[in-house]
Amino acid sequence: MISYEPLWNTMKKRHVSTYVLINTYGINPKTINNLKHNKSITMYTLEQICTILRCTPNDVVRFIEQ
Repeated sequence: MISYEPLWNTMKKRHVSTYVLINTYGINPKTINNLKHNKSITMYTLEQICTILRCTPNDVVRFIEQ
C-alpha cells in the first residue's frame, strides 16, 4: 500500500500548501486528490514534487506492507 504521509510532513516543513502546488507550480487538482486518497501518481509527477520541495522520493511516499 502507498502512503503519502511523508509528503504532508515535508510540505509543512517547507511551508508549501496544496494551494501553492496547484496555483504556483501547476500541479493538477486531480493529482492532489489522488495524493490525499493514497492513489497512484506518475513518476513524472513524483519528480515534479521532489523538484518543487527540494527533496527525495522518500520524503514524499512510503510503501507499507499489508
